[in-house]
Amino acid sequence: MHYYQFNIGDYKSHTEHLSEMEDLAYRRLLDWYYLHETPIPLDIQETARQIRMRTHSECIATVLQEYFIRTGDGWTHGRADKEIAKTGEKSSKASESAKERWKREKEANAMRTHSEVSANAMRTECEGNATHNTRHITQDTKHKTQEIQAPEGVTIQTWQDFQKLRKTQKAPLTQSALDGIKSEATKAGWSLDDAMRECCARGWRGFKAKWVIDQQFNNRQIHAVQTVPSNAAEITKKMLAERDIGSPPPKEIREAISLLTRKK
Repeated sequence: MHYYQFNIGDYKSHTEHLSEMEDLAYRRLLDWYYLHETPIPLDIQETARQIRMRTHSECIATVLQEYFIRTGDGWTHGRADKEIAKTGEKSSKASESAKERWKREKEANAMRTHSEVSANAMRTECEGNATHNTRHITQDTKHKTQEIQAPEGVTIQTWQDFQKLRKTQKAPLTQSALDGIKSEATKAGWSLDDAMRECCARGWRGFKAKWVIDQQFNNRQIHAVQTVPSNAAEITKKMLAERDIGSPPPKEIREAISLLTRKK
């Protein structure tokens, strides 16, 4: 035993007549007895060595004679034996209780594991069915998308590039979308192939005639400003001089006048 109850009042009432060394010997003998749970050796010198009181054999012998019982195996202590037996009984019961608790927990864990395995199997089956259905739907969608053939007049390269662009932007190409692009290309005076190549170049997934018409108009305006002759002042002077003599201005002068007028 590594622990035992110590009743201070009971001990004091039975040991008040002991000397200091006898009291120390009694406490150490009790500690040794509880710790080893065996009788104390009959050899007094050996006992003194065991409890580290080699020079106090007489005190040890006095305590043994008064509080312990001499047997063939050694000195025993009645009160201590009862406490040791009681502790052993409690320990045995605790051990049996622990074994029973461990058994119940093991059975509960086994049932829980079985339930989890069943649940996981069911979940896996459901997920597998869901995945299968998803793949089936995806395959059907792809099949429907691939049914649209390249329109007449559109090169294979342009068609493939445009389909890739639509796929990247997560916009499946349908017949309705293709008809809309073709209609807008016609409004702009473009071929469907040109319209699709323009979409690929600009990252458009669709095409609007207004976009390119506005762009063409802006480009013409910029070009008109950039093509005004650098010698416009000299041309104007020459034009005025020719006007005074009544001869019509040359073609390039008339064009310059028109550009200057629009610029103002």
